[in-house]
Amino acid sequence: MTGQAATGATDTGATDTGATGTGQPTPEPKPTAKPRRTAGDRRRALAELFRLNPGGLAVAAVFLVLSGYVFHGLWADLDGRYLKDALQDQNQWEWFVGVATDNITHLRNPLFTTAQGMPDGVNLMANATMLGLTVPLIPVTLLFGETVTFALVLTLGMAASAWTWYWLIRRRFVHSRWAAAAGGALAAFAPPMVSHANGHPNFVVLFMIPLIIDRALRLCEGRNVVRDGVLLGLFATYQIFLGEEPLLIAALGMLVFSLAYLLVDRRRALEAARPLGLGLVIAAGVCVPLLIFPLYWQFFGPQSYHSVLHGDNAGNSPRALVEYAARSLFGDAETAGRLSLNTTEQNAFYGWPLLAFGVAVCVWMWRRTVVRALAITGAVALLLSLGPWVPVPRTDVVLPGPWRLMVKLPLFESVIEGRVAMVCAPVLGVLLALALDRIVRVRTRELRTLGLLGVAAALIPVLPLPLAVRERAPVPAFIASGAWKGYVKDGEALVPVPLPDPGQADALHWQVEADFGFRLAGGYFNGPWGPDRIGIYGATPRHLSNVLRDVRYGAQPPEITPQWREQARQDLEFWKAGAVVLPFQDREAELRGMISELLGQQPEKVQDVWVWRVGPGQV
Repeated sequence: MTGQAATGATDTGATDTGATGTGQPTPEPKPTAKPRRTAGDRRRALAELFRLNPGGLAVAAVFLVLSGYVFHGLWADLDGRYLKDALQDQNQWEWFVGVATDNITHLRNPLFTTAQGMPDGVNLMANATMLGLTVPLIPVTLLFGETVTFALVLTLGMAASAWTWYWLIRRRFVHSRWAAAAGGALAAFAPPMVSHANGHPNFVVLFMIPLIIDRALRLCEGRNVVRDGVLLGLFATYQIFLGEEPLLIAALGMLVFSLAYLLVDRRRALEAARPLGLGLVIAAGVCVPLLIFPLYWQFFGPQSYHSVLHGDNAGNSPRALVEYAARSLFGDAETAGRLSLNTTEQNAFYGWPLLAFGVAVCVWMWRRTVVRALAITGAVALLLSLGPWVPVPRTDVVLPGPWRLMVKLPLFESVIEGRVAMVCAPVLGVLLALALDRIVRVRTRELRTLGLLGVAAALIPVLPLPLAVRERAPVPAFIASGAWKGYVKDGEALVPVPLPDPGQADALHWQVEADFGFRLAGGYFNGPWGPDRIGIYGATPRHLSNVLRDVRYGAQPPEITPQWREQARQDLEFWKAGAVVLPFQDREAELRGMISELLGQQPEKVQDVWVWRVGPGQV
């Protein structure tokens, strides 16, 4: 990565002239020397990101309108609607908002809680809690509630990410404001980003990534290594509290780009290496003191874990690279569903017209060094995203993938490899901006029209649709009215039937609505499992939680034996349970009968639930 090669001032058309007599591209001229910056110039440079002239305001307004369009179904009824394709992630993230607020306002450790996962609790630093936003937005949460904060983070975060990509592209690559705006929009609203917008704010709120990239490019220029290194360290530290996995993937993309630049322009890359290396050392010196305790807590603290299991199909299918996502204009939900982990993990789906357009731009502008480096970066990201094993479509052949080289590396072992394809969103955004910047300056009207039609053909199929919503499951009156207070004492857990887990986590929303007045057995979070502390989604299952879930979803109740009763007693004791609560639901009769046999007592009907008292001395 070099600052010189990535700037519009030094790489805009510099190598688009004809070849020399030797058949080699004409060497790029060195940039002209710039006047020495004064202290006032440096202060203005630090503030330029936040200076919005009328054109910048117009771009920001467009991004905000586009983001509002994507999320307008949720905003239409924040109390009654739920993102249809969010699975249980909206419940989880609203819970993260609520628990951060509860911890801070009660002066508790913001990195840990026993609100769910009783009695072991949850290592919040080891989950996507986004403390960098949930903590500053505590006043919003206290005034308007967790769902408002959730919707606000998604809507403003997506728009802000588009704006900072626009800012980076215009500053470094193109002259045209609207070409840069189109590139920023594609980088932030590409199909993978819209998919993650269903419930993964950490992969939507990426406004710090362009700032980190720009600061690294400034280091390559070597003008003020100390200042830029310090700011890079601060930016990276803040991004850690927004999302570690997006930062890791972005760092991988930046590393690939740097190596690609070394390949295509060795001289400039080597010139940039020394100031970049020194700046990274300074950045690390800033990060380490600020992050040493949070990261120690994450990796070695209570309920820490390692190596999250994602299964064998976390890579992208080759077909997913050329098909359309469910929420793209030309998308087909059934096809996208077959080719992805789930509705929030449609990590490729750029569509063949957009990929073909990207290839065409690379061929057209191949003489430009930055285009060659971007092309290599995008191609490598797509290959890595296929995972350790790549099935050949329409055959039984499975080939080894390049991710096999990384699957055992620290940190990368927990990455969902399909997400690496998200690196292509800003790559395609930059290529789009470069193409538009050149097209609008073509003098021949017919060629200009043809170029704009090509851009439209690439973008129209992947235009985002508004996220689908559904009616939210109501909170039981037993919870909403506060009646639970007569059954669950301080320090005891409420045991919903079935227990919350990654498949059904409405009970987390109950807890949010009850202002975290009770603790929950079970839960939906990342935590350790087994003696090796392998990371799993949810609390470690127990016999009682398993049988309750099995019967709820169709299994026949087992024959209740003394062994079953003893196991139920042990599990309830382990959870420090105060009450078992069965809301009115499907298979209610089977569940009520089985639980009554297991506990040796009949439940009380309280409003819209059945309740068994199971505190000390009750079972």
